[in-house]
Amino acid sequence: MEIDSPDARRPSAPRTITPLNGIPAVNVEGSLRFPYTQADLHLLVKSALDEDGAFNDLTTLATVVSDRHARGRLVSRAAGVVCGVPLAIEAFYTLDPKVTIRVDREDGSRLTPGSSVLYLSGHARSLLSAERVALNFMQRLSGIASLTAKYVEVVAGTKAKILDTRKTTPGWRLLEKYAVRAGGGTNYRLNLADAVLIKDNHLAAVDGDFHVAVRRARDLAPICT
Repeated sequence: MEIDSPDARRPSAPRTITPLNGIPAVNVEGSLRFPYTQADLHLLVKSALDEDGAFNDLTTLATVVSDRHARGRLVSRAAGVVCGVPLAIEAFYTLDPKVTIRVDREDGSRLTPGSSVLYLSGHARSLLSAERVALNFMQRLSGIASLTAKYVEVVAGTKAKILDTRKTTPGWRLLEKYAVRAGGGTNYRLNLADAVLIKDNHLAAVDGDFHVAVRRARDLAPICT
């Protein structure tokens, strides 16, 4: 994040202030929706801030006076697809409920090097203490979205779809599958209860008898084809 000096000029472009009392509207071609409620979003971000000691940031408390205000921007360093904007907003808002945030790129937006994602104005201490948590969320999710977008671009014009798997970071499944959607991919099963997927280990457990595995699967889940 780039921190501006207090007397830096604000951009001349019209400002769009993201509502901070509810999840920002995130919509790409009518299909992208943030997977958490506002309450769950706050709990997740608050837990991350607690883990990072953001409410007792010794370096910032020691070096930055309490009444200092600052402005800053979250800027992309490389081309890609942004994801995690609501999480970053919640991180800054949790530490400074009066922070002002302009959203320049919503989740699912394409970025070029130097693209401004967020523009913030608030207490310097809060901006500095929330920065790493905000970036950790956004870097991870934007990485997934950006890589997904590359594969989606490769199969463009064909009937192929880019599907995700359950190989997600524990506790982050909803977010990482959301990031896949932000990159233009398609979610497959969310969890083990969603659908039948017979793999090598299942076949090994029935002595390699594919017909037995399929019959048992259909008996348990008759809608399977």
